[in-house]
Amino acid sequence: MKRFTGVARYRFLSLLVLTAFLSVVLLSSAAPPAPSPTQSHSSDEGLGARDPRFDAARASIREVMKRYALPSISVAVAKDGKIVWEQGFGWANLERKQPATPDTMYSLASLTKSFTAVAVMRLAEEGMIGLDAPANAYLGQARLRGLAGDASGATIRRILEQTSGLPLHWDFFYNDEPHAPPPVETTILHYGILVTPPGAVYQYSNLGYGILGHIISQVSGLGYSDYMHREVFLPLGLTRTSVGIALGLGPYAARYDAKQQPIPFYTFDHVAASAIYSSAHDLVRFGMFELKDHQLGWQPILKDATIDEMHKPVVPIGFQGTDYAMGWFVHLDDHGYVDVFHSGEMPGVTTMLSLYPAANLAVVVLTNKDIGPLAIEPVSEQIVAAMLPKYAAALRANPHEYPGPPDRPYSPATELAGRWRGRVLTWKGEIPLAMDVQANGDIRVKLGDEPEALLRQTRWDGRKLAGYFSGNIPTPDADRYHTVLFAELWLRDGTLSGEINAEAFQPRPHYSLASFAELKHVLPAK
Repeated sequence: MKRFTGVARYRFLSLLVLTAFLSVVLLSSAAPPAPSPTQSHSSDEGLGARDPRFDAARASIREVMKRYALPSISVAVAKDGKIVWEQGFGWANLERKQPATPDTMYSLASLTKSFTAVAVMRLAEEGMIGLDAPANAYLGQARLRGLAGDASGATIRRILEQTSGLPLHWDFFYNDEPHAPPPVETTILHYGILVTPPGAVYQYSNLGYGILGHIISQVSGLGYSDYMHREVFLPLGLTRTSVGIALGLGPYAARYDAKQQPIPFYTFDHVAASAIYSSAHDLVRFGMFELKDHQLGWQPILKDATIDEMHKPVVPIGFQGTDYAMGWFVHLDDHGYVDVFHSGEMPGVTTMLSLYPAANLAVVVLTNKDIGPLAIEPVSEQIVAAMLPKYAAALRANPHEYPGPPDRPYSPATELAGRWRGRVLTWKGEIPLAMDVQANGDIRVKLGDEPEALLRQTRWDGRKLAGYFSGNIPTPDADRYHTVLFAELWLRDGTLSGEINAEAFQPRPHYSLASFAELKHVLPAK
């Protein structure tokens, strides 16, 4: 299995999935009883809905829906430039008993990034953006700050490839809460900071793709939504694809929590990273475009060579056999095939689009509940196996392919032992930071006037120290909800530097907001 890295990148997948399942509050305790997903509608609509080649995939869908109490799954498959199967299972809306179909629109979550990358490359082909130019050349007054390195190194290409040095960043704004997204310029001014040197490491960044969306608007003179509609969706004939959900369509694209209750609609301050909706039918057609299957009536919005460049693996992401490209992950050996893919995961949604260029195959799996990409991986595998005999044989021989060994248990490290002193730079000012690494490996952290806290879920791989501790960042936006603080610090030349993130998961996932941190080793252990 390879999808561990394809999520919307909550910081620790296990922590967030647990939180999302246990703590997302009910929208209304008075909601009418919903039909059981295990007894839900299975649409016979769609091409290949009775094709026996996909019987094993349909069985896998029913098993996954039952195991995770999924309201719906919609799938689509294209082979050699033709859609061969598309079908909806379950309910797009439980309360209205609205069946899921191949045309049901789902929030794509992080799969949005693959669309945004197309828009950026379109502007690059037209000479309106230079891939190796600094992002700051297109940002006006809201510029990136190079706290960990020269901001000129944060190029368009590196943002596309997730090596710009920008932090993760996610910030959800729910319709039933009083907070609204700030202007994107404000987000850039507050959080457009380089927490690692540009080009040094892979760091998945929703903020980076949100910034790309702002650059698209700056350069084109159109809003991000308008540009995507005019220059990407319409030329490709994607009539049920949009940024956000159109007025009146919300009830037919409902998202559900672990208790089968609808999650309020939400938006972000990183729209170009997370906000596109699409149907299985439209998404598989987008996959056909990415496979260079030229369809009658489509406009050639990118050269084939540009698409090849976007799929070229660039940087290892830290899991065996998987790299990041431009808006895509690339699994280099998925049972004998290269798989170019992206998936998405947010409250109430899990999505996946897989491309097998050598086999000219595209596979879509969409759900309206957050269960994580690993949970829908068996569905995708069975679909691919139905189309590729060699893949099927390899899958039977090796049914459990994991991306690599689990993280090594944390143990005391000589190079970390002792006292560290430094600071955290927030957009409101500087806060003293102290860290004491004790002989037994315990790490005590003190931020400003906050009580001393123990670093938990600690990880150390010889270069990067990571873990959570209790505390708050005293900025108005980071103090909206109860937070924990996540530290991700890289050791370079006797200095630990990186980010401290205020992360709010209660009563539902809200945000991860980064501040730059650096510490000097003032008293090493003898």
